[in-house]
Amino acid sequence: MDVPANKGGSPSVSQLVVPSLDDVWERSHIVRLPMTTRFRGIMQREVMLIDGPKGWSEWGAFLEYGPAESAMWLASALEMGWVGPPALPCDRVSVNGTIPACPPGQVSELLDRYPGVSTVKVKVAEKGHTLRDDEARLAAVRRARPEVAIRIDANGGWTVDQAHHALRRFRAGGPLDYVEQPCPALEDLVDLRQRVADDGLDVRIAADESIRRAEDPYQAIRMGAVDVAVVKAAPLGGPRNVVAVADEARHHGVDVTVSSAIDSAVGMYAGLCAAAAVGSQPAGLATGALMAADVADPRPIVDGMMVVEPRIPHDDLVTTYSAPEERVRWWKERLTAAWPHLSGSMIMGDAGCGSHG
Repeated sequence: MDVPANKGGSPSVSQLVVPSLDDVWERSHIVRLPMTTRFRGIMQREVMLIDGPKGWSEWGAFLEYGPAESAMWLASALEMGWVGPPALPCDRVSVNGTIPACPPGQVSELLDRYPGVSTVKVKVAEKGHTLRDDEARLAAVRRARPEVAIRIDANGGWTVDQAHHALRRFRAGGPLDYVEQPCPALEDLVDLRQRVADDGLDVRIAADESIRRAEDPYQAIRMGAVDVAVVKAAPLGGPRNVVAVADEARHHGVDVTVSSAIDSAVGMYAGLCAAAAVGSQPAGLATGALMAADVADPRPIVDGMMVVEPRIPHDDLVTTYSAPEERVRWWKERLTAAWPHLSGSMIMGDAGCGSHG
């Protein structure tokens, strides 16, 4: 995936002098962090922390991702660790709450982890869950927080007909801000967007996987498939690439939301920097609330906002949550496999731009 340099307001683009694989490995620590709630089918989040010369960063491509896709995430880690963040116009960003595919009885307690947020994203279309389960979860959110805007995320779990039917039922229960990735194919998103408009359902269509996992991250935007682009720093190769995609989205009248990928407190800094740089809608960067433990001090949510500042892992916590030796070997093999795919993934500003800490 090649992402052109962002236009306007950003540093001139230069190719990063890539560190050696051995240097990156020597600076790395593999940790396995427990989660309080099953999210994306996992109860543990395994990532590589890297102590780079410009600051700590994280390589946390999901374990099932292959070398080429994982290399985009690695490029983001190298950008943050060897270049540092882009120039940041603000020091805090608004965030949304996230409700996983949980029973309705858990919703209120989960919402309490997101004080002051104006927006909540609710997972739907999870395998093993019915439409009634999703409706019950949405109803629980509306009862507990009637004032919040609600987004839903289907992770491509529906056909066009299923999505249209679900949105009509969900919309009958109250307003929806947008539905994220209701269907996997771009042509299906175009079709659904037209059906929603014809029905006057007043629900925006958003894309996540159709941008971050696409060979061309601009295609969904340029073909009129979406109203909202959901962008993540790590899968797109770093915050500067996020800025490039956000610039293109806004040129086409598409709104932007920056989101995360269940990052640790260390890795979340890349997403926070991206959100600050593009000025996104309430960002999906508060998933730390789903972690049972972390390697660094958490960023509290205050009045629905989080501070944009780096986190340095504590040595004792890195030791406590170190992955077993066989997983460390697996990550070294993964790094070796991803390394040849880095060329063309990294579009970064000059090393003197931005700052660390």
